[in-house]
Amino acid sequence: MRQQWHRRAAEGLVVAVAGSLLGACTSVGALQLSADAVLLPYHRGNARGTVSLVERADGVQVTYSLSGLPPGTSHALHIHERGDCNAPDAGSAGPLFNPDGQRLKRGARPDGDLGTVRADVNGVATGFLVARNVTLDGINSVAGRAVIVHRDEDLDDAAADQGAGPALACGVLHAF
Repeated sequence: MRQQWHRRAAEGLVVAVAGSLLGACTSVGALQLSADAVLLPYHRGNARGTVSLVERADGVQVTYSLSGLPPGTSHALHIHERGDCNAPDAGSAGPLFNPDGQRLKRGARPDGDLGTVRADVNGVATGFLVARNVTLDGINSVAGRAVIVHRDEDLDDAAADQGAGPALACGVLHAF
């Protein structure tokens, strides 16, 4: 009888450990890739804020919280090739991120063009959007690249690769 109790206790322990390991594996598999950037001002401006990215099944959710923008204005939010905001004009960030450059045809939008954000009457822009053509790993990864808020908005998708004015704020996306 004592041996049966030990055997059942051992079996219970094995089941408990296996269950814990399975739960841990499931949790690891459920981890979401994410990246954050702290944007600092350019041109003696006041624009600053944070941009957070989280990979989802339908793309990457881009959540932004910006302040110090001119009240009631719209601004292009772009991801650029290099994670370098050191140049006085943010030119060190390179061109707009577009890993599939051949796909860029008249009217097509580069992958790094996240869209337009609008500042309220207090110069604050908050919200989120979903970028469907970027990821946080692989060839379309934006991790380690620069995110820039530009002075102007993109007037249309065809002009997105031509720029949207000088940088108001720039930061590098750090994945974790």
